[in-house]
Amino acid sequence: MKVSDFVATYLEQRGVKHVFELSGGMITHLLDSLNQKTSIAIISMHHEQSAAFAADAYGRVTGIPGVALATSGPGATNLLTGIGSCYFDSTPAIFITGQVNRHEQKGDKKIRQLGFQETDIISMAKPITKACFKIESEHDLPSVLESAFKIATEGRPGPVLIDIPMDVQRAQINVPERDEIKNLLPSPSLNQLKDIFDDIKKAKKPLVLVGRGVRSAFAIEQMKAFLEKTKIPVVTTLLAVDAVEYDYPLRVGFIGSYGNRWANIAFGECDLLIVVGSRLDIRQTGADTKFFENRTIYHVDCEPEEINNRVKGCIPVIADAKQFFECFNSAAANETFEVQDDWYKYINGLKIQWPDIKELKPIGINPNIFIHTLSHNSVLAKCYIADVGSHQMWAAQSIEVLQDQLFITSGGMGAMGYALPAGIGACFAMDIKPVVVIVGDGCMQINIQELQTIVRNKLPVKIVVMNNKNLGMIRQFQDSYFDSRYQSTYWGYTAPDFEKVAKAYGINALSISSEEEMEDAVKWMWNDTNANAPVLLQVMIDPHTNTYPKIAFGKPITEMEPFAKPIEMEST
Repeated sequence: MKVSDFVATYLEQRGVKHVFELSGGMITHLLDSLNQKTSIAIISMHHEQSAAFAADAYGRVTGIPGVALATSGPGATNLLTGIGSCYFDSTPAIFITGQVNRHEQKGDKKIRQLGFQETDIISMAKPITKACFKIESEHDLPSVLESAFKIATEGRPGPVLIDIPMDVQRAQINVPERDEIKNLLPSPSLNQLKDIFDDIKKAKKPLVLVGRGVRSAFAIEQMKAFLEKTKIPVVTTLLAVDAVEYDYPLRVGFIGSYGNRWANIAFGECDLLIVVGSRLDIRQTGADTKFFENRTIYHVDCEPEEINNRVKGCIPVIADAKQFFECFNSAAANETFEVQDDWYKYINGLKIQWPDIKELKPIGINPNIFIHTLSHNSVLAKCYIADVGSHQMWAAQSIEVLQDQLFITSGGMGAMGYALPAGIGACFAMDIKPVVVIVGDGCMQINIQELQTIVRNKLPVKIVVMNNKNLGMIRQFQDSYFDSRYQSTYWGYTAPDFEKVAKAYGINALSISSEEEMEDAVKWMWNDTNANAPVLLQVMIDPHTNTYPKIAFGKPITEMEPFAKPIEMEST
């Protein structure tokens, strides 16, 4: 069998239904084989970074590795940001790059390049992948593909890169029988579980923090059984906003640098913290980690190195999130846990005292009120995808996610330009069901070319551009630390009228600038004409609208701007 035919049919056998790519000479064999030998849909993007982001979202939604292809040289290097996004946010993905023929590679020669577009993508991608494979013989490919899928999905998921020279792609191989490889998941010990039982029963202010690890393990059902058994309130990280629906009785809110003020206070004041699938990074805890170390913390993670990394004194529980919850729920079948009524009342009082819609008093549209309005009228959406910046935090603070809806964003990489191509990947992963992309004006301009991909594929992607005519989060940073000198955020920066841009692509579009227009505008997105079509809604936000609350950097997480002032300059 021709190697490229083998790769294509192998992907199909592993459940891959879509691949994302931008064509180039070194992947033409692969593209032809996918077209001729499989029913896999080839989704042609307009930039390799977009293909990588689409594969990222596809992998998050399905649990099957998202697949993106790129040619050698600039095609391969353009994938790197998306590869990093998959690596930091625990997304299973397979990236396949074409490479120049083996006889055109420089090898050990002391030269920069031999073949046209020859580039050592393996060395570049190694730090941001779980594994990289440089194919030197066609006979290595069957075992490499088996290993790649296993590595991408086992333990903490992540990306794998395979670099295949063009002459290898057109070679012939004998296809071996496939052996199914099952992943073994780490589990907690019974003694650990009994200790957790005892500490839950002693706690007066228990709290569970869930992170992306719960979603990546597809452990939502098991997590809810755990919560309903223990009756512990739950807070979420940015990447787990959708782990519990907005009206779930035990849900407190979103924590972190721009978290809900009431959730951060509860997070800071709990006496027992059970962390599952979150690495407790600086945007979740703030800089003052000592503040967190005065309580009992169980940290559940499948990667031991993530435990007692920043926050010290945690009790390690080395386990996959799903295995932890399943083992706990089974072992706790005959255990009884009491509701801490005073703790519940206190948290609910904080919610009333610090509502998210009153953190800002902007001119014109209040972005948090808009996000609630968007939620109320977007019950048909299967997924919200937020880009990176102020709009991302307004969305996380106020989005009302339903039980069957997802919320996806770029967390660890924090890549501007993520949402539009990720919306494409999510839409395909959900069988062309409607998704909502929430994006700022700065982010929109990074991968705006993918509007054509949406139009060509007739995707029901609802694009909300929150246009404040500047790079708002960095502009706010300049207010805090640079005496409001707005170089490259407000000064020397412009954005187009996105309504006109959308219409140029053939997309229905509308703009609003007042709160009185919000309800009708969001309903317009979902009316009979637009329900199954792409639309763009431009929401004009005053340029000086800040993102509050925000951790006062250097202080404990319970102290947030604008009422508390930072004592250190942020380093991240």
